[in-house]
Amino acid sequence: MAISTAQDTFQADTSQGSDAYTRLLSEIQLGRLSPGDRLTEVELAQRLGTSRTPVREAIRMLEADGLVTHTPRIGAVIRQLDYGEITELYEMRAVLEGAAARFAARAAYPSELDAFEEINAEMAAATNDVERLFEANRQFHDILCNAARNRFLLRAVEGVQRTLLILGRSTMGEEARAQAAVAEHARLIDALRARDEDAAEAAMRAHIEAAHRARKRQLRKGG
Repeated sequence: MAISTAQDTFQADTSQGSDAYTRLLSEIQLGRLSPGDRLTEVELAQRLGTSRTPVREAIRMLEADGLVTHTPRIGAVIRQLDYGEITELYEMRAVLEGAAARFAARAAYPSELDAFEEINAEMAAATNDVERLFEANRQFHDILCNAARNRFLLRAVEGVQRTLLILGRSTMGEEARAQAAVAEHARLIDALRARDEDAAEAAMRAHIEAAHRARKRQLRKGG
């Protein structure tokens, strides 16, 4: 009985730690936790309505992701990326998602091609709703990576995307960027429907490069 109780406690702590991790990821993504912010176990436990143990586990998971670092005499803080690191991340994103587009051009199901059209239409109708745009854009890219049918590529993309969360709010807050993204998606969809691997990869690389330029503008403005 004692062993069973210990196992139950461990499983509960692990589940709560995963939940705390997911919620902290969301706060980073939404900009509620920003680069340089200190992560205090007591404060976070109160905010999340949990004990310190799951929070401690969540912080360890964020550190393993490269989103959190430990600063002497301060403790755990949200990592800050310099311009060079941001450029490297977007370069890797262009390589990986460009490859995903190439693979998807030959492997995507017709239902996935239809889903791209539907999501892009939703984005076109929501250019003033940043949260809706962000979620639709995330879905678009997730479906694309899944359509590549390559598990190793998918894991690599997920790693880059997690690190990019540090940058905070989406560039979709710029109406011009949102409109441009819709047009870029449309060119990609055309290439995917044509099963043109070269055109699909080129369209996705151009899309990521445009996103990088928008991110640099955002950072220059202090956003």
